[in-house]
Amino acid sequence: MTAPTQHDLEIVARQLGREPRGVLGIAYRTPDGLPAVVRTAPKLPDGTPFPTLYYLTDPRLTAEASRQESAGVMREMTERLTADPALAAAYRAAHESYLAERDEIEPLGTDFTGGGMPDRVKCLHVLIAHALAKGPGVNPLGDESVALAAEHGLRGTAVPADWPEYRVLREENEA
Repeated sequence: MTAPTQHDLEIVARQLGREPRGVLGIAYRTPDGLPAVVRTAPKLPDGTPFPTLYYLTDPRLTAEASRQESAGVMREMTERLTADPALAAAYRAAHESYLAERDEIEPLGTDFTGGGMPDRVKCLHVLIAHALAKGPGVNPLGDESVALAAEHGLRGTAVPADWPEYRVLREENEA
């Protein structure tokens, strides 16, 4: 993570179509150098609780997250969570890591982390942001969603060129 420059914040504002709020840092930059995930404060400047620690800003990635959601990826992932105890445990660990990291900044008194964690998949935008910010191996379903984005033309531009392939991640998550 890097401290945001004024230029970064201007780019993020253009990406979002509004001024960013509560940005603590740039948690992930795309291979082409653009800010794509911001780390946000647990409380916005006006005091409003904001439990989403990692927020996806890159329009290519947000469009891909929406495409995956429309294609039923969330439903399929949630079904796998109920059928696969090992996957559910890894997803719960991602939730606990996210919560601990956010609480280190400022506890909100809630165990809500976003994205549906730890029991379901509700928002791929959050899972993709978390996976990109932390790198592969922390959030198994976020990792898969990033891998799908890579397969849909974003490898090497919005997604790291060396991100694991979806097929490989699925095999690991089902092992």
